[in-house]
Amino acid sequence: MEALTGSCLMIPCSFRTKSEDQTISGGTIYGVWIKNDPKFGLNPNNVIYNSSKTVNSYPVTITGNLRQRNCTTLFSALKATYTDMYYFRIENGALKATAPCDPVQINVTDSPQKPRIEISGDLREDVSVTITCSASTPCPHLPPKLTWNLQAEPDNHREENTDGTFTTKIQETITLSDQHDGFTINCSASYPVTEGIKTEETQQTLNVSYAPKDTSASISPSAVVSAGSWVNLSCSSRARPPVSSFTWFQISSDGAKANVSKGAFYTFNATGGGVYYCVASNGLGAQPSPMLHLTVGGTEKLLSLGAVVGGITGVFVLLCMVVVTWRLKSKNQSSQTQVTTGEDSKTEDETIHYGEINFSSRRSKPSPDSHEQQQDTVYAQVSVSGRGNPLRQAAGGQDDIYAQIN
Repeated sequence: MEALTGSCLMIPCSFRTKSEDQTISGGTIYGVWIKNDPKFGLNPNNVIYNSSKTVNSYPVTITGNLRQRNCTTLFSALKATYTDMYYFRIENGALKATAPCDPVQINVTDSPQKPRIEISGDLREDVSVTITCSASTPCPHLPPKLTWNLQAEPDNHREENTDGTFTTKIQETITLSDQHDGFTINCSASYPVTEGIKTEETQQTLNVSYAPKDTSASISPSAVVSAGSWVNLSCSSRARPPVSSFTWFQISSDGAKANVSKGAFYTFNATGGGVYYCVASNGLGAQPSPMLHLTVGGTEKLLSLGAVVGGITGVFVLLCMVVVTWRLKSKNQSSQTQVTTGEDSKTEDETIHYGEINFSSRRSKPSPDSHEQQQDTVYAQVSVSGRGNPLRQAAGGQDDIYAQIN
């Protein structure tokens, strides 16, 4: 039996005599525990407990009723030195017997035993299973406290085994799903001892079987391709056991569905558009992926697109030319207006008047030598200012008058 230092050990015990003639008399009955060697007469120090004595070398108490052949015994305040083989002896008047063939091996250690995790039922999604964590309870008076990550405050309950020993347990019933796959259960057992608390823990990872989940499909290089292009489709999913098959289906434009390929990858030459999806399967079920919509375009669509882009570019260039022409025209008109205004002002300031004056009536008779001079016309520029004709002054500033003199 396994025991923990600083704790106790309950040893379930019962006995029977060799023959029915050997009965328990009404006299005093004693129980004796001997270690190492049942022949205690040769070594009296091997007797560690005798109920007939008030002082014994080991803290031992026989809790069973010896007259009912129950020799259940409690070892207290265990030490590592208590590890040994122990024999039980009964003394009742003339009846004195030792059980050398049925010794009890006691192992006292500083560390408690690991708790045990047990799962009832098949580890498969949608199946309800009961998970139990149990710890040996060698000292029923100081049982361990069990905790785990399935419940915050689990209910600890103690059970007696068929051999008379005790076990402390906690339980939880859950319905498994794919989310439990890979989940690790941690269970710890804390034993109270004279020095405080000693804890040991154990772990178990769940391997839950489930049908395919998160099935998805992808397309490359793009969902819109030109006719004759190569298209690559790929399908992925997770499952336990792993996916055994991938199947590809196509839904054409008229709604017809066809099985087009098998395997995680499907490569084909695109001649027309359609809808594609894959189905992942294993022994537990199947799951389809979302739909992939493939669009196939011809060369004429590319040309149309080029024409549209070219038309937009032409309109933009034309608008730019109109704007530039308008700005240049506006600038020229402004310059011409300024030049015309300057010329009008100059013309108005410089009005030229021509007049003919004949002085012949007042000249003396010319001499023959001056005949040639009389034929000459003399122009003189007369500047008229000051008091002149008011109308002529109003017409514009200073006037220049040319006169012809004969």
